Amino acid sequence: MKRLLMVSYLFFLLLPIVPKAQKNKKLVPFAFDAAMRPKNLSDSALLDLVQKQTFRYFWDFAHPVSNLSRERSNVAYNYGNEVVTTGGTGFGVMSVIVATERKWITRDTAAKFLLKMVNFLLKSDSYHGVFPHWLNGATGKTIPFSRKDDGADLVETSYLFQGLLCARQYFNDDNRTERELRNRIGWMWNDIEWNWFTKNGEEVLYWHWSPNNGWAMNFPVRGFNECLIMYVLAASGERYPVSSAVYHRGWAESNFFNNGKEFYGIKLPLGFDYGGPLLFSHYSFLGLDPRGLKDRYADYWEQNKNHTLINREHCIRNPKKFKGYGENCWGLTASDTYNGYNAHSPTNDWGTISPTAALSAFPYTPQYSMQALKHFYSDLGDKVWSEYGFVDAFNETQNWYAESHLAIDQGPIIVMIENYRSGLLWKLFMSCPEIKNGLKKLVFESPWLK
Repeated sequence: MKRLLMVSYLFFLLLPIVPKAQKNKKLVPFAFDAAMRPKNLSDSALLDLVQKQTFRYFWDFAHPVSNLSRERSNVAYNYGNEVVTTGGTGFGVMSVIVATERKWITRDTAAKFLLKMVNFLLKSDSYHGVFPHWLNGATGKTIPFSRKDDGADLVETSYLFQGLLCARQYFNDDNRTERELRNRIGWMWNDIEWNWFTKNGEEVLYWHWSPNNGWAMNFPVRGFNECLIMYVLAASGERYPVSSAVYHRGWAESNFFNNGKEFYGIKLPLGFDYGGPLLFSHYSFLGLDPRGLKDRYADYWEQNKNHTLINREHCIRNPKKFKGYGENCWGLTASDTYNGYNAHSPTNDWGTISPTAALSAFPYTPQYSMQALKHFYSDLGDKVWSEYGFVDAFNETQNWYAESHLAIDQGPIIVMIENYRSGLLWKLFMSCPEIKNGLKKLVFESPWLK
């Protein structure tokens, strides 16, 4: 691949995995002994349990001052346990909606939780309306992701607002808390200067901008990867939108956008050979409904389903003969691993399976994802099941099982299982009038646009 990944989390390749942080213990409306794993559950009951247990990451472990989602459950590098993640918080917002709809928490409790979060964000550092990758969860000040990445992160902010727009649509009651929540999300949404990130009018979006370093990161975002949602949101902005040319001449113009080849006999319309990490078919599609979603470049249901099937088939064929791989144990994506952090894929395979990969693929491959879920839970549960659901990853060849959880991996498990079960987040996001206008502007087709 010309670039290993369009994922800023590759910074973690340089970081060690270090011991677990002291957890924030907060009362929750349900209790579960992590050492216990109920047996002989129906498929529906197992999905309930996995979603509910994983939700605890975003509820029990939310930062107590801001309610924002912590980056990870263990201390990363030397930043301590105050690090909260912008994008992961967006996934966490969506998990709160799921928990509310399934009545694990009350609607009023959820709305107040999110309003506290939004009020904190309104006072936190932002740059042309765009938040940094990491914030200090107690102060709202920027925590640099790297030396020059110390300002706006447009991709992470897009994940945040994918979640916040869903919350705005869901919490639609006529009471003070929900009105304030909707209004304040609207204020922040309208303040995002999407067009600033074209770097003086170039027909492409740039990932970063810093008040200290300007455009020094120099990262124009071109497809195909996990950043589609950023272009959809940028086209959907009402005050500072970008033109459709930014999408067609920026995002869709690269030497790794169109593919069209077959891998293991499965056609891949877009992206890197063999599809890249499975997060490409998850992050942008937590809210953006791929069912019937098409533009001049691809049918995105076909793209995401085939990407998943290629990833699974690679694990079944297991060309490097890693221990544990098979039809019930598959899923390569970016995650922690035995020697740090890596963006796993069929072309970058070191034997590490990440549960989020197969579980967040439930809408695309429900039968195969359920097989993987049952294997993870029943056969490997003693090693990979915990108080926050499944751990981030494992490598049986190395006899390594993570103790960590990451917000960006836990969140898609809850959200995509829910989209498989009810389509809840897809319905909410696609109901946004701005999103409908943005998709029409980019000449997308979708059942939601009829």
